[in-house]
Amino acid sequence: MKNILFGIVVALLAVVSFQYFSTKKAEEVQLLANSALIQKELKNVGKLVVTEGHFSQVYNYKSSKAIFGNLIDTEKKALVVVNADVTIAYDLSKIEYDLDETTKTLTITKIPEEELKVNPDFEYYDIQADYLNPFKAEDYNEIKRNVRKELGLKINKSEIRLNAKNRLISELSKFYILTNSLGWTLKYNVDTIQAKTDLETIKL
Repeated sequence: MKNILFGIVVALLAVVSFQYFSTKKAEEVQLLANSALIQKELKNVGKLVVTEGHFSQVYNYKSSKAIFGNLIDTEKKALVVVNADVTIAYDLSKIEYDLDETTKTLTITKIPEEELKVNPDFEYYDIQADYLNPFKAEDYNEIKRNVRKELGLKINKSEIRLNAKNRLISELSKFYILTNSLGWTLKYNVDTIQAKTDLETIKL
C-alpha cells in the first residue's frame, strides 16, 4: 500500500514539475519573442523623418559710403528675392534605448536632435551702384548673412518645427502601442509613458 502511495506521490510530483517547467519555458519563449518583436519595430521605425517647407523673402539692401573726406556720399542698393526650401529631419536610426526583459521595460534614453537644412535661392534685381562704390563680394556675403538670419526668425515663427515634432511623436507612439499591447512598459529616461499624450510633453 505504501509503495502504491509513494508511486502516486512521485507521479504527481513529476506531473507538477513537468507542467511548471513547461510553463516557465513557454513564458521564456514568449518573452524572447516579444523582445525580438520590439527590436524589430525599433529597426523599422529607425528611419529619416523629414518635414519640408518653403519660404519666400524680399530683401532690400542699401549701403552708403562717404569718400573724398565726406565730400561725396555714394550709395549702392539691390532688391533681392529669396526662395528657400527648408527641411527638418530626425534620424531615428540614432535613437538610443535599453531593453530590460526582466522588468519588461523599453527605455528610450536618447532621441536624436533635429537636423535643420535651409537651401536659399537668391535672385538679384535692380542692382544700383556707383562707379566709386561698386558691388563687391563682401556685399553679397552680407546680404546672404542677413537673409539667412531673417529666414531663421521666420522659420521659428512658422509651424514647420511643430509639424516636425508632431511627426516625430507619431513615430514614437508606435513604441507605446506595441509595448502596451505586449504588457511591457515604455519609459523615456526616468519618465514612464502611461499614455500617448505623455509623449507630447517630453523634452527633446
